[in-house]
Amino acid sequence: MSEDELYARFLEERRSEIVDRIAAAAARAGRDPREVLAIAVSKTVGPKEVLLARRAGWTSFGENRPQELGRKLEALGQLPEMAGVRFDMIGNLQKNKINQVIGRVALIHSISSEHLAGAVSTRAEARGLCSDVLLEVNVSGEVSKSGFSPNELRESIDRVIELPGICVRGLMTMAPARDADGARRTFSGLRELAEELRQRTGLALETLSCGMSDDFEIAVEEGSTLVRLGRCVFDQGYALRAIG
Repeated sequence: MSEDELYARFLEERRSEIVDRIAAAAARAGRDPREVLAIAVSKTVGPKEVLLARRAGWTSFGENRPQELGRKLEALGQLPEMAGVRFDMIGNLQKNKINQVIGRVALIHSISSEHLAGAVSTRAEARGLCSDVLLEVNVSGEVSKSGFSPNELRESIDRVIELPGICVRGLMTMAPARDADGARRTFSGLRELAEELRQRTGLALETLSCGMSDDFEIAVEEGSTLVRLGRCVFDQGYALRAIG
């Protein structure tokens, strides 16, 4: 068996395990696992690995850098096997990179400020687009993380949702690393903030993007509808396990 065939088998087996664990976490919370979309974060792998992941059953991918997004779309975009596959932009988005992203991704996860929201809106509107976005919230309050604070979002949400070039589909957050209790507080805090903003604005805010390789099961238990999985999908040396 070739190296590619062995890696493809690993991707299939790992995906099956991830799907089972999402289903189990959803069941513990009384949720339908079909409410949860898992995207494979492909920032550390090349187009070949993405294609193998597609063959293993993955249909949604996330990229951190616009340049890498463009490279993968150029290499894979015309392949029949990639029909119906979505790419999201999940990393920090710089203003000078906005035009490389809008119109090319299904969802921008990382609108971290009112200023960035306005910049994306202006450039999308100029191209006749309305970009689907998530508002990034620093629920944990860690200084190393970007995003609106919950109070900043409460103060600016009405202005943000009026911007003509973006469609706010939900919220995104990241939890403290290797801290199960902190992750649970962060994810439940995002869910509660979304519920508050739904009542206030009337928006559906149907997408809660939270949970990564080390904490996705906790995120599902706390209401995540989209988990972003990188190492546990692609890294053969990663030991898939729950942290709490």
